[in-house]
Amino acid sequence: MKIFFSTSSPYVRKCMAVAHELGIADRIEKLPNAAHAINRDANIVKSNPTGQVPTFFCGDGTVLFDSVVICEYLDATFGGKLFPKSGRERWARLTEHAAADGILGAALLARYEATLRPETLRWPDWSSSQLKKIRSGVEWVEGIAESLPDRVDIGTLAIGCALGYLDFRFSDMNWRSQAPKAADWFAGFSQRAAMTATAPRG
Repeated sequence: MKIFFSTSSPYVRKCMAVAHELGIADRIEKLPNAAHAINRDANIVKSNPTGQVPTFFCGDGTVLFDSVVICEYLDATFGGKLFPKSGRERWARLTEHAAADGILGAALLARYEATLRPETLRWPDWSSSQLKKIRSGVEWVEGIAESLPDRVDIGTLAIGCALGYLDFRFSDMNWRSQAPKAADWFAGFSQRAAMTATAPRG
């Protein structure tokens, strides 16, 4: 198995955190690449038309993207229980995953606006809107924080990766002051081996 990899991508991190929880991370080859929001890597585009990471290659050569597809494939293939199979619990975990990805989507758009768009073309209202989405997402997580302890599943892993990305790229946001219960949970969850092994850098 192979994955187009980035040390700073929260979506790649999520996939690798799942792999670590399943005990198969050392079986996945990390492929170097030059993924970029504007200048796409042609090597990735050959397999994934978006040119984005993560892009995953199964053992038989089948290509999978995006992160939630890769995560569920790994869980289903290697006997995990990170994705409930059916019923209310499945929809709850997928909704948590969606909320976490919503935080990440807004965070990445805000970062691109600040770092990739020429300064003369930047739109403050756009950036402000993305930051508001992040904060409302964190507020939502705070509202479910009491349900997070003692759980390891696609919901908690996705939320952990999202909050970790805020620490990585938006350290001045101080999201913990807005979400003390979520912060307490994250303090412990971020010490899991799967989370420390995949901590972002770069």
